[in-house]
Amino acid sequence: MDHYCVLGNPVEHSKSPAIHARFAELTGQAVAYSKLLAPLDDFSGTLQRWINGGGRGCNVTVPFKFEAFRLATNATERAQLAQAANTLRFDGGHVAADNTDGLGLVNDIQNNAGLSLAGRDLLLLGAGGAAAGVLGPLLAAGPRRLVVANRTPARAAELVARHASHPSLQQLLQKTELLAHDLQGLEADFDVIINATASSLSGAALALAPRLLKPGALAYDMMYGAAAEDFAAWARAHGAVPRDGLGMLVEQAAESFLFWRGVRPPSAQVLQEMQAQLKATA
Repeated sequence: MDHYCVLGNPVEHSKSPAIHARFAELTGQAVAYSKLLAPLDDFSGTLQRWINGGGRGCNVTVPFKFEAFRLATNATERAQLAQAANTLRFDGGHVAADNTDGLGLVNDIQNNAGLSLAGRDLLLLGAGGAAAGVLGPLLAAGPRRLVVANRTPARAAELVARHASHPSLQQLLQKTELLAHDLQGLEADFDVIINATASSLSGAALALAPRLLKPGALAYDMMYGAAAEDFAAWARAHGAVPRDGLGMLVEQAAESFLFWRGVRPPSAQVLQEMQAQLKATA
């Protein structure tokens, strides 16, 4: 039996153990998956103890994704672009890092929600680890325009500049306009708005103008469950279609499972099962 975990602070709310247990069952993989709380000042020590205890890998959640990337000995291009990692695999004495958040988000929007991002106008709210993890894959989906907006404009500008100068994205940027902006003064309307800020966790409402939404726009919160309800309510009140991040959670987990095991589990099936369970208990 190989052992994996989700490592973060907080982790008690995490649905990842249930998701990976179902993945293991459906693929016949001998995997055990648990939650591991890391003190805010001792992520590296907690990670090393997990490795020393025989752990084969882990998912990393808030607030440690940047630190996880820095501790890795090698990283995929996705993780390098994000400068953040949500998935670690332990190969002998090496720590391999990946970032599956962006691919999970794009897969959920395009495959599960059935909305192609190609040629669309996208607004990404936030410039922290969550936004950094998804910007590259969003660009790869081929939108017409992608605006990164943040309360601190300098952070949005830095994130955009880092992606705009990355060699692997030059061809993509010939067809996608990539811009940075502050949250105030945004004028244009968007097909898709993605909330990658910490507002859903903190309970601090975003001051967003309804004019940002095209009729029937998708308003996507990367959080899920109760944490995403305020953003969803704002979206509904202004004619948008809300979606929370449960599908992203399942899809990024499937990519992590593939990174660890070399097998991609049936993510759409697991998402449907989880949604049915939530409806039954609502």
